[in-house]
Amino acid sequence: MKYLLALLITVLVQPAWADFLVPLRTIRAKEIIQPTDLTFKGGSLSGVLSDANEVVGMEARVALYPGRPLRPGDIGPPAIVERNDLVKLSFHRGGLTIVAEGRSLGRGSEGEWIKVMNLASRSTVTGRVNADGSIEVR
Repeated sequence: MKYLLALLITVLVQPAWADFLVPLRTIRAKEIIQPTDLTFKGGSLSGVLSDANEVVGMEARVALYPGRPLRPGDIGPPAIVERNDLVKLSFHRGGLTIVAEGRSLGRGSEGEWIKVMNLASRSTVTGRVNADGSIEVR
């Protein structure tokens, strides 16, 4: 019984043999990944990306080197707001809306939280990046 249980655990934990994605060239951080940048490599690794549709059009979060497998943390959606961009800050509560101009203190993609300096008050606030590049403060 112990042998059967150990065999079952070994089979369940072992990564399956499958193709995974690797870059063909060095891709620098903040670069958008193109279809021509990728190829498949066979092997038995877990926690690596194997669907090109999930990778193409995404932004490299770190430098990606040829032949090294791509992992989910290596890529992300492209940034909409860059550091030092002038952005529209908006605050909504009930029927009240306050709009101000701000300067981003970081970069972020849609849905990410970044710090922004309100240019009128010089105070730093945290807000979520909207699809249009504006920042919603809560």
